[in-house]
Amino acid sequence: MVASPSSPPVSCIASGGDAVASDERREAVQALEGSFSELMTVFRRYVSEAAERVSPGMLPATFKALSVVSRFGPLTLSALAERLTADKGFLSRSISELEELGLVTRTPDPADRRSRVIAVTDEGHARLADARAPHESRLFAAMADWSIDDIRHLSTLLHALAVGETPARD
Repeated sequence: MVASPSSPPVSCIASGGDAVASDERREAVQALEGSFSELMTVFRRYVSEAAERVSPGMLPATFKALSVVSRFGPLTLSALAERLTADKGFLSRSISELEELGLVTRTPDPADRRSRVIAVTDEGHARLADARAPHESRLFAAMADWSIDDIRHLSTLLHALAVGETPARD
């Protein structure tokens, strides 16, 4: 659950207003926010480097579009814009760039001929794999001493946080 700016802190609701629990929760959440900030800085750097490896001068947002189509596609431009919460005009230019590079194709949508479906080409998949390889090896190395259960648990917790759910307790 994510509190809106006008709602009382979740900690006050959950703890019945206990100030110590509220302070501890606030400190814990602030520490988490700091950790996310560090992680996002590293991730932004990774995306910039990966975009450059796919094609020199490629914008990080264009790399993200290629990555999302690779992971969830084929997609229409509208579905891609919704998934990325991005401007369709910018995405259209990004997809045109990716198409010119031979990394995606656009074909008529069989369900709606007015729309086009974006799919990653074999070359696009290969370039993405090459661009991601250095980061994946760094992540693998960073987590080399983690148990598989801890990695899976972190994945579950992050997913729950991303979609606003309370994670199941084992």
